[in-house]
Amino acid sequence: MAVLGAGPAQAATGYRYWSFWESDGGAWTYATLGPATARPSDGDVIGFRFSVSEDSGGSAKPRHAAGSFGDICAGTPAEEGAKRVAVVIDPGTAADAPAGERPPARRTACARTAADATAADALASVAKPLRYDSTALLCAISGYPKTGCGEQVSGREDGPGSPAPSTASSAADGNGADDAGGGPSAGLLVGLAAVLALGVAGVWQARRRRG
Repeated sequence: MAVLGAGPAQAATGYRYWSFWESDGGAWTYATLGPATARPSDGDVIGFRFSVSEDSGGSAKPRHAAGSFGDICAGTPAEEGAKRVAVVIDPGTAADAPAGERPPARRTACARTAADATAADALASVAKPLRYDSTALLCAISGYPKTGCGEQVSGREDGPGSPAPSTASSAADGNGADDAGGGPSAGLLVGLAAVLALGVAGVWQARRRRG
């Protein structure tokens, strides 16, 4: 049986969303918990990056030094009963922006929050308005983007210049950010699976009652 040669490279399919990152002091690490679950400590740096990507393995990182707490929070003194978290917000590039929109400038902020605050709390304290969808997926930071949430984007060619894959930042769990192996679908698919499971359980219970 003849083996046909490989066809032309296929356009990559990705997702457009905010990914959630944590700093290990010197480098960005893709968060294993969602921002509403992760609880950074005083002196930590967290980052959010908007991009189009296929999965977390090659996700685009925030374009700011990961170990920059001293610079970002230099003007925010420590306070008893509170903590300071450096927040990096990178809206990404024009190539990743939804049609008709332009990404705002990158920025940083020092969030002073309660000692038990989550990463989502820290973000909300410095970057309102935030927009979430019905599955708690983080859709917009400071109003960007105006529309859309983790939507699928196709037609991008694989290659050295293509944006790196990433995962959506879910407020609840997953990085939109779930486990490091999932795509933005991570948060998205977990939510869909939960809804499906509940639906199946409901049907089963109804049949038992009728029986």
